[in-house]
Amino acid sequence: MNTIFRKSMLSVAGLAFAGGVFAGPIAAHANPVDTKPVAVAVQSAAPKPQGEQSHITVNDEQTANVKAIIAATKKAGMPERAAVISIATSLQESKLENLGHLGDANDHDSLGLFQQRPTSGWGTPEQITDPAYSTTAFLKGLKQVDGWQDMALTEAAQTVQVSAYPDAYAQWEQQATDLVAQHWNS
Repeated sequence: MNTIFRKSMLSVAGLAFAGGVFAGPIAAHANPVDTKPVAVAVQSAAPKPQGEQSHITVNDEQTANVKAIIAATKKAGMPERAAVISIATSLQESKLENLGHLGDANDHDSLGLFQQRPTSGWGTPEQITDPAYSTTAFLKGLKQVDGWQDMALTEAAQTVQVSAYPDAYAQWEQQATDLVAQHWNS
């Protein structure tokens, strides 16, 4: 058996040598190959927006809040998808307006861009109405959701927010995606 194995190995080595003898001169005259590493852009396969999409016209204050959400997302070291989820959540909760106490129209003690509640442990009223703080608090919750990067936006947002209307976030995904694309590098 040892002899058969050795003959097989010698045959393979012989073929490799013969291939090198014949292909070597041809390869030597071929165009040189660029051996520099090639950068390949890989985009996350984020799920497509679900259902009918809503859209609002965004004013200067709302645009400033979009930029604050993006800045907090970058500071947290999170990707664009996290900003999309955050902005879509804020579009649903407050239409990107940093809401104070709304009196009788208030949902319990909900405040700010994400309608977070001091009594639910999101922070003080002053903290919750600070766009950077409220976004960071939202992102902290998002980081704790296993697999959030690959979930439907509405599922990721609902897991953090625990809303009475869990499917409502989905309608804002396209506008949130567009806003992130527009402002991520600005």
